[in-house]
Amino acid sequence: MKLQVHSIHFNADVKLIDFIQKKVDKLETFYDRLMDGEVFLKLNNEGVENKTVEIKLNMPGSQLFAKEQARSFEEATDLATEALRAQLKKFKAKVKAGRS
Repeated sequence: MKLQVHSIHFNADVKLIDFIQKKVDKLETFYDRLMDGEVFLKLNNEGVENKTVEIKLNMPGSQLFAKEQARSFEEATDLATEALRAQLKKFKAKVKAGRS
């Protein structure tokens, strides 16, 4: 899936971007009609959990969004993709219910 990663006020290294891409790509196993997505990485100044990851996924006729904060971008990505996975399952169930 085509994914745009935006790191706000810092440069994300290739390893982090690859990690995010792999995590988001796994979501396609739950719903194969995902078109593309955007990821925003932000550093906050206050607190220990100062890394924020926002993921927006586009699919036909709908959009999913998750925003998570954690101590590391990897941890925040894990939390955000888990939230998106739950949203995808709900969405799929709703689509199936609408067809029957």
